[in-house]
Amino acid sequence: MDAIRRFLAVLGADLRQRSRSPRFWVVMVLVGFASWWCFPGVEADYLTVSLRGGERGVYSSAWIGMVLALVLCVLLSLVGFYLVRGTVARDLETRVWQLLVATPMTRAGYLLAKWASHMTVMGLMVGVGLAVGLAAQWIRAEDRSIDLIELLKPVLMLSLPSLAITCAFAVWFDLVPWLRRSAGNALFFVVWLVMTSATMSQFDLQKDAEAQNDWMSDPNGIALVLRDLDRLHPPQNEKERYSLSVGSQSLEGQPPIRFDWSYWPLQARDIAGRVFWLGAALALLLSATPFLDRFAARSSGPTRNHQGGRRLRWLDRLLAPLQRLPLGLLISSEVRQVLRRRAWWWWLAACVFAAMQLFASGAGLVVAVLGAWLLYLDVFSRLALRESEHGTAALVMSAPGIRWRLLAARSLTAVGLAWAASAPALLRLAFSDPTLAMVVLCIGASLALWGLALAAQLRSPRPFELIVLVLSYIGIQNDGPLNLLGNPADTLSLHGLGLPLACGVLLIGWRALTAADHGRAARTATGALSTATKPAPAYPAGSLVEARLR
Repeated sequence: MDAIRRFLAVLGADLRQRSRSPRFWVVMVLVGFASWWCFPGVEADYLTVSLRGGERGVYSSAWIGMVLALVLCVLLSLVGFYLVRGTVARDLETRVWQLLVATPMTRAGYLLAKWASHMTVMGLMVGVGLAVGLAAQWIRAEDRSIDLIELLKPVLMLSLPSLAITCAFAVWFDLVPWLRRSAGNALFFVVWLVMTSATMSQFDLQKDAEAQNDWMSDPNGIALVLRDLDRLHPPQNEKERYSLSVGSQSLEGQPPIRFDWSYWPLQARDIAGRVFWLGAALALLLSATPFLDRFAARSSGPTRNHQGGRRLRWLDRLLAPLQRLPLGLLISSEVRQVLRRRAWWWWLAACVFAAMQLFASGAGLVVAVLGAWLLYLDVFSRLALRESEHGTAALVMSAPGIRWRLLAARSLTAVGLAWAASAPALLRLAFSDPTLAMVVLCIGASLALWGLALAAQLRSPRPFELIVLVLSYIGIQNDGPLNLLGNPADTLSLHGLGLPLACGVLLIGWRALTAADHGRAARTATGALSTATKPAPAYPAGSLVEARLR
């Protein structure tokens, strides 16, 4: 019972801290809107979950649950990681772990409590989605008979193991020091792509009867859904390839083809396969227990950072002329602080991407430019939050007029680094394709300014990092706003219109951010002054307390 009480205490403390943030409730509202978008009416020109390009089930409880489960497996398993992570890293970097380790609580119990906290937040979002799904079932009025078992079955069988794996990764990425920041956010996106690719490999084997009966399936369980849809709703043409699309898909003016889906027949071995993946998530989580103390002793936060800066004498000579210009001293200081902390592998990757920009063409050039910008992802997303993360607002903001001079210097630094990262491509394209060079310039400035703006506005680097990672993946496939080889005129117009908006958002967010830092610093100073001037309490002469004080 004591272990359960300690477990619930950690879990409750995490949930209270999360629910007190306005961002928590904003996310819940956004989940509700996104869930409603998953159930378009017959007159809508899109589908979110479709078969063979334009077929979907009638909105019964079974199909509502299936749509939510598939969307949650694919999207929430990615977005949820960035929403829930950070609580373990906060405990380690604020020394809360040192207090907790002094209690009888076990390391495994602590990790399970943190994992359960992540799962509870995921469960709340799933609950919001289910409530909206039931409302959509009643409003769309295609099948108003409510069947809670069929509604919950896909969510529990598909989403629970998938989200459990995501939450286990969130704990691991908070523990490992070099994964606690932007590098971890980028690496998990790659992990998520690998997990999704495993699901796609099951799609390629969908006509293989032996693969269809594989009880282990994939982490998301989508192969099970594909197998049963193929069996219960086979294509009319045997040569037609079976396909399942999860995400927005245009119908191009054609009405959707609806079929009945009121029951999902699961076999016992299918349930065993989903239990296997849930157990794999718990095993992944508990495997961190022996390393917990070691990771806690190597905190990578602002309170303990023993990594020394590199000398980079060539950088000092390169920045020397800049210091004679207005804001030049601030800009050169920001550039030094950014580059001197970079590890050797970062410089190696920068050299590789620079060489690719000079010699690669087509998709290779796109990968090189986007990869070079991703090396500065933490700069774009965290440069505006440096005082908040390091607690140096009281010192930095004490200089007269520093607030707006610092904003200008950091904006120019971020844009300059984005252009410097793509300098080989710019030099090459300036002679061969000047329009494409302008596209690269515009996108680089847009990434830098939007990174500063969203970080200042949301007080968190993770939303921008997730957006850029997704858009970069889409851009490599020659689509989206980071498509370098697409229509240059449209890309220039899009980012050209977005740059003034980014500047406006940045000004508003920076004003609010610095005001909050000023207030926090003032409260800290006032509290320290009142503590220092408060008279010491009087204790009876000869008491134990007086003896200890003496």
